[in-house]
Amino acid sequence: MKLSPNTNPPEATNLLIRFHNQTGAAVDVTGSLAYRGSRWHCHGCGARSDMPVLDSLAFTRRKANDHAATCRASYHRLG
Repeated sequence: MKLSPNTNPPEATNLLIRFHNQTGAAVDVTGSLAYRGSRWHCHGCGARSDMPVLDSLAFTRRKANDHAATCRASYHRLG
């Protein structure tokens, strides 16, 4: 399966962890290692952690991994 640049974007400079959902779309955890310094975003379905709230990396990692394990979306721009 070929993924579009929308589902597999270049790595952000503050990327901490990249998971892949069931279709291979990236679920990125970005931010810093500081307490309450990270957030996640799914490039498949567009879901993300609550903004602008930042969480601890352990919490964010768990939520992003849980989302990646169940998400089957793969956003492609048609056009």
